[in-house]
Amino acid sequence: MTEYERMLKGLIYNPADGEIMREQLELQERLWDFNQLKPSQIKEKTAYMKEIFAECGENCYIELPFRANWGGRNVHFGNGVYANFNLTLVDDGQIYVGDKVMFGPNVTVATANHPIEPSLRSGGLQYNRDVYIGENVWIGAGAVIVPGVSIGKNSVIGAGSVVTRDIPENVVAVGNPCRVIREIGERDREFFYRDERIDWENINLPENT
Repeated sequence: MTEYERMLKGLIYNPADGEIMREQLELQERLWDFNQLKPSQIKEKTAYMKEIFAECGENCYIELPFRANWGGRNVHFGNGVYANFNLTLVDDGQIYVGDKVMFGPNVTVATANHPIEPSLRSGGLQYNRDVYIGENVWIGAGAVIVPGVSIGKNSVIGAGSVVTRDIPENVVAVGNPCRVIREIGERDREFFYRDERIDWENINLPENT
């Protein structure tokens, strides 16, 4: 079994293998070009995501710079995904992102991990575990999501959190390690910040919300 095949099977493998490095370098070159685009070049940004990403829905937008080990090749975006500056996707494994997910600035989502056993780690070996982010999740600035984690739909991950375990649907979770602090409920329909009320009568939601 080749190192490339071991990588695809989720086994421990050598990421410095020649076959892997050649393919990854080509994608890194494409990503470098992507990061040189101007803010006004929205069509070119979309074209890159549609071509390189494993999947990319409609109305997705990334503020540059964007970092990805495989250029985004193993990234699956639903519709309406928004990523603020400096999103880092360590996409050696697959990263699944649902519709209308929002990433704050400086978020890292990692799928690559290294064995704890010292001799394996000193040899530069690694393995990958996929990450799943459900629809309508908001991930706050500076959050880190580690390999193998799932985040349920509608949940909010607080800024600076380190998500080391699965997070259920419809909750607010914060901290290092990230823990659920409460469910999203009726109070959130009344107040948007502390005791400041939502003026529903003056808000114009998009029709597809």
